[in-house]
Amino acid sequence: MNSRFSIFLLVQTLFVFALLSCNSEYSAGKKKGYFKIDFPEKKYKQFNQPGYPYTFEYPEYARVIKDTTFFDDKAGDWWINIDFPRFDGRIYVSYKPINAENVFDSLVRDGFKMAYKQNVDVSTGIEDSLIQTPNGVEGLYFSLKGNTATANQFFLTDSTRHFFRGALYFNAVPNEDSLGIVNEFLKKDLLHLINTLRWTTPVGVITNE
Repeated sequence: MNSRFSIFLLVQTLFVFALLSCNSEYSAGKKKGYFKIDFPEKKYKQFNQPGYPYTFEYPEYARVIKDTTFFDDKAGDWWINIDFPRFDGRIYVSYKPINAENVFDSLVRDGFKMAYKQNVDVSTGIEDSLIQTPNGVEGLYFSLKGNTATANQFFLTDSTRHFFRGALYFNAVPNEDSLGIVNEFLKKDLLHLINTLRWTTPVGVITNE
């Protein structure tokens, strides 16, 4: 693993742990019961659009939509949403090139802040784990517990050029019990996306569709 990335993550993790040890409440787990849901078969297809600095595989039962929230921001050209209409869920994907404006250390800190903000507000616990994929992509995965709007977040980077972040949300009142089984099903798709992600075209090359 990239030494610069590893050292920075260690320092950042220790800082956040110290902060949350004073503010977070943790509750014991309990057995969960769920309604039976007929899930679709897991089949994947490639997202490989011209001009995007990344490619990955996503489920056939999902659809990729360009995020127009930041249409005035050049970086917004590479922001997308992955929608799961059947489950009323969405993976928000953001991407920023690492440069003088988007400094690596600041991007990593923002990734931690976005995940741990949920923990302080509504979550009852959080676990983070290092990512290192077969494609040589590195990052961090956050699993949040409790009635939080997003139980799964992550960021991926090469620490020099690319910073890719994703978060799974549901368009429903957060409820750990009722969303748990769907969360687990879509978490597998999230991990498949992570493990198939590759960096592609040079940053700064954009092809308008």
